[in-house]
Amino acid sequence: MLDTKTRRRERIRLLLVDDHPIVRSGVRRELTSRRDIQVVGEAGNGKEALAAVEKLEPDIVLLDISLGKMSGIDVAKKLKKKSPGVKILVFTVHNEKEYILEFAKLGVSGYMSKEASRDELVKAFQSVHAGKTYFSDAVSQVLISQYLADSRSVQPARPSELTEREQEILILIAEGNSNKETAARLKISPRTVETHRERIMRKLDIHTAIGLAKFAIKRGMISVAAQT
Repeated sequence: MLDTKTRRRERIRLLLVDDHPIVRSGVRRELTSRRDIQVVGEAGNGKEALAAVEKLEPDIVLLDISLGKMSGIDVAKKLKKKSPGVKILVFTVHNEKEYILEFAKLGVSGYMSKEASRDELVKAFQSVHAGKTYFSDAVSQVLISQYLADSRSVQPARPSELTEREQEILILIAEGNSNKETAARLKISPRTVETHRERIMRKLDIHTAIGLAKFAIKRGMISVAAQT
């Protein structure tokens, strides 16, 4: 039987970052009945957010874009450098293409609208915590459209430059499987998957899961439906 401390650490530790207290209280209220998610803190601006991440060590930062002097993009950039293990889930009213692409380049774990239901929020937290990405349908369509447009002018490395095993792992990762899930499917260790993943990224000069999905879609290794 797991002790109390172990069970507590299995809960998803969430930091809410939004300049509107009513939004933070609303999200907190929606999650009060969840035993698998714990709101460990709140921040109303970028400076507070960075300090809270360092102090509270959350698993996921639910991040708004409009935060005053330091935008959500600035916060995400700093977190990627200072706390790369913390996952970032953008939660905003802004669905403009420019914002979506900027955050995608930074390698955030997800991007969703503030109109999302509690069930969708919970699903996003669970997916991101498991090592997957979570983008709302509208955001996914923007990313896929941009990736397909890019493919007309950018030709990345050929799949044949990857070994058969690397291609298998690339497909599973591009379909949204975590390292652990990929390892289980291929009956190898998660560490072996991680080693192959790093090698794939070096060969293709692609360094995010979103980028790998883009490559796989453009090369016909997976269908667009696998990402929506």
